[in-house]
Amino acid sequence: MPPRKQPAQKPAAEPPATAPSAASNPAAPAPAPREPAAVRRPTAEAAAPAGGERAPDRRTLIADTAIGLVASGGLRGLTHRAVDGAAGLPAGSTSYYFRTRTALIGACCWRLAELDVADGPFDLPADRDAAARAFGALLYHWLTAGRQRQLARFELSLEAARNPELEPDLREAGLAVRARGAAVLAALGARAPQESAELLAAWADGLLYDRLAGALAHSRPAPDPAELTATARRMIDAVLETTV
Repeated sequence: MPPRKQPAQKPAAEPPATAPSAASNPAAPAPAPREPAAVRRPTAEAAAPAGGERAPDRRTLIADTAIGLVASGGLRGLTHRAVDGAAGLPAGSTSYYFRTRTALIGACCWRLAELDVADGPFDLPADRDAAARAFGALLYHWLTAGRQRQLARFELSLEAARNPELEPDLREAGLAVRARGAAVLAALGARAPQESAELLAAWADGLLYDRLAGALAHSRPAPDPAELTATARRMIDAVLETTV
């Protein structure tokens, strides 16, 4: 009986150092011990356990904090201990939910995609002017309030290109965003909405990179909403003319 003293706690696979945070999150036992589940769709999976909202809140906090650390200091500064400190969590909390650094970076990829989808104009009428205004506003947001998040995404993309373990998470997260965009483009009349979404995403990424980290990062004036709306309309027209 002594070995079964804590069967209601986290499985034996969990590191002893993480036990304190386990006690405060009784709803998490099922997903936490399985690392693949922690890597893939961490915020969505966290909502599934029965028992309340503590687990999803904690996972989301960890992912958001990790993204902020990547944006401000690059991947060198991303450690489990650094996330615990920046998030104000007990030591061992981050390693409890995402036991490896790869799992933690995967959580960042999915959280970035989740936030990008939440930002996006994915419920638009079939009208190019309205689409251009919404897409221009989205680009403006990503160049201003969402700037740090986009910088983190570029940083994580480079890391995924070098680390095969991360590539599936980044790819699937990116495909999730493009799938939502394809639905909007289909409403605008695209006969090949998926291809249209891929082109539009590539052009948007190029614009964001050039303004945030590329040649124009320090010489370009502050983003102008009207200019970005006009640019968005040109991009939408071009992608639809190419694939309609």
